[in-house]
Amino acid sequence: MKSAYVYYRIDSAQAQLAADRIDALLSAMAPHCAQLPRRLYRCDDPATWMEVYNDIADWPAFESAMQAALEAMPISRFIVGDRHLECFAAPEHDA
Repeated sequence: MKSAYVYYRIDSAQAQLAADRIDALLSAMAPHCAQLPRRLYRCDDPATWMEVYNDIADWPAFESAMQAALEAMPISRFIVGDRHLECFAAPEHDA
């Protein structure tokens, strides 16, 4: 299974709008993850946010759904700079 981490900075003056929109995005993406997605902020910089999507079985479907969701609910107005999407996977271990 794969996990996605998306990080970016927000405009602090629009934090509530950002939270509402990102929470809607997390809800839209939940069917693509085995665990509910989460929104976090950086401890030493509350304007840096991260979305965490765990246990993604179908990465291409996830990416397509993410792109469609972002087009349907534009969030760029409160993002400062770019959103960065990273994919991570746990190493497979033999028992």
